[in-house]
Amino acid sequence: MSVFALGLNHTTAPLDLRGRFAFAPEQLTPALRGLSEKWHRASPEAAILSTCNRTELYVAAGTSRSRELVRPAIEWLASQGGVDGSKLLDHTYVLEGREAARHAFRVASGLDSMVLGEAQILGQMKQAVRGADEAGTLGTTLHQLFQRSFSVAKEVRSSTEIGAHSISMAAATVRLASQLFEDLRQTKVLFVGAGEMIELVATHFAAREPRLMAVANRTLERGEKLASRFGAQAVRLADLPARLHEFDAVISCTASTLPIIGLGAVERALKSRRRRPMFMVDLAVPRDIEPEVARLTDIYLYTVDDLTGVVQTASEKRQAAVAQAEAIIDAGVQSFSHWLDQRASVPLIQALNGQADEWRAAELARARKLLARGDDIDSVLDAMSRGLTQKMLHGALAELRSSEGEARHATADWVSRLFLRQSTRNPADDAGPVDKL
Repeated sequence: MSVFALGLNHTTAPLDLRGRFAFAPEQLTPALRGLSEKWHRASPEAAILSTCNRTELYVAAGTSRSRELVRPAIEWLASQGGVDGSKLLDHTYVLEGREAARHAFRVASGLDSMVLGEAQILGQMKQAVRGADEAGTLGTTLHQLFQRSFSVAKEVRSSTEIGAHSISMAAATVRLASQLFEDLRQTKVLFVGAGEMIELVATHFAAREPRLMAVANRTLERGEKLASRFGAQAVRLADLPARLHEFDAVISCTASTLPIIGLGAVERALKSRRRRPMFMVDLAVPRDIEPEVARLTDIYLYTVDDLTGVVQTASEKRQAAVAQAEAIIDAGVQSFSHWLDQRASVPLIQALNGQADEWRAAELARARKLLARGDDIDSVLDAMSRGLTQKMLHGALAELRSSEGEARHATADWVSRLFLRQSTRNPADDAGPVDKL
């Protein structure tokens, strides 16, 4: 089997393009089923990893077929985002074999993230595994790849300080807000969404004791549950346009495929606020806030890409941890590659076992006929053993007889390794007996 990974991330594609290829968790399974139909009879293993920073497709197939699947995979992904395949290629990376495994291990360990050492990526990779399992596209090879990714990530986090000096997106959001507002205790903060990212941001803001906190979510019950943890208000998403002006800071991160906060709503909010500034952070991919909002005076809008400079601090303190992590990943890649190589031998092993069974059955049937005829049992057993031995040695002896020169010496060496493991004699050093066979 061969493994390849293709995708785009925050280093290869702009935010708006990445947003076109974002898959919500509930979309992973039907998307993979559609991809399987695209491949028709090939039926490779496949999984989709989709986060705010990346969309990646992991594929495992027979070595001879893997390269044939890359082009259809890119075309399928391009169709999902509604862009031309050639345009997507400009922002796509394709990794094969060891490099694909290395990439998966680095992603799981947080080394390929915007926030170095982020922990949330593990949950997102596990969601990718569940989606592939439900779609029926998670086979033995990809299962091993992801399980080994999780193991490597666990070792990196337990053995290094990869995340010790990093600043999370949540912390960066609060830091930016504190630069705009003199005292966060006097601000009113609105969180749109109720997922893991909003929960983290709300936790950081709550530590600064803002004047008011509110949570707006599509599902009011879930919004109320999160709001109750922080003593915040729960707001209906439908009421958001009418109440937007009440808040000094708005942080949004939902799984919506379309913007939730539009230009018109923000313009009306600014008018009601009498031009008092608003701080807005859009952590969603695709965007929750229309990009045009950034052009408004008194609006300070930041996206996940805008936070890159804030989160990548203290890099010199993390270099030693990164080096340690890369060493752990190297060992993981070597182990996985060895496992793949072993898997490649499985068809040959099966064929050898099948051939041996055929020979055994043939000689056993012959022996039974001889016994039924009344032949001496010792003679029958001797004939059966000779028959099996001849069948086992025939191929090797034929190669020895037909080979010449250096090829003959190489063949003799291999035959010696295969059939004379218990012997101290090395026929590779003495080709004379071959001539007598």
